Amino acid sequence: MSLQEQIQNDMKDAMRSGDTLKRDTLRMLIAAMKNERIERGEDLDDDATMAVVRRGVKSRKDSATQYREADRADLAEKEEAEIDVLEGYLPQMMSEADTEAAVDAAIAETGATGKGDIGKVMKAVMAKHGALVEGKLVNRLASQKL
Repeated sequence: MSLQEQIQNDMKDAMRSGDTLKRDTLRMLIAAMKNERIERGEDLDDDATMAVVRRGVKSRKDSATQYREADRADLAEKEEAEIDVLEGYLPQMMSEADTEAAVDAAIAETGATGKGDIGKVMKAVMAKHGALVEGKLVNRLASQKL
């Protein structure tokens, strides 16, 4: 079963069980996937679907932060609950220690010596681990080590 089919089925289950938070979150996700599919002009594979989910998580994290700064804890909690729903469709991210080991291996593999080689290191790590690592973390670790 593809990720899109799983999301569709989970939305139907949420509708049947009366889980409005999950239902509404998945409806927004399905709409975002449909928009992405129209923009690309082709069906989305699981990697593209995960990218849409990641964007949803990122935008909700930004919103939650802004709501907290504005003393709107109720809205921030709603955004965080939506993040929990969406993160259920993403693979488990590598820990910081594992990411650091991957960065060390990429530095050794590419022969990177200075800050100008961060792009090479990031490219190597992202090619090998892709969706399992966070780009910002890889960049920060590579910057510290070079």
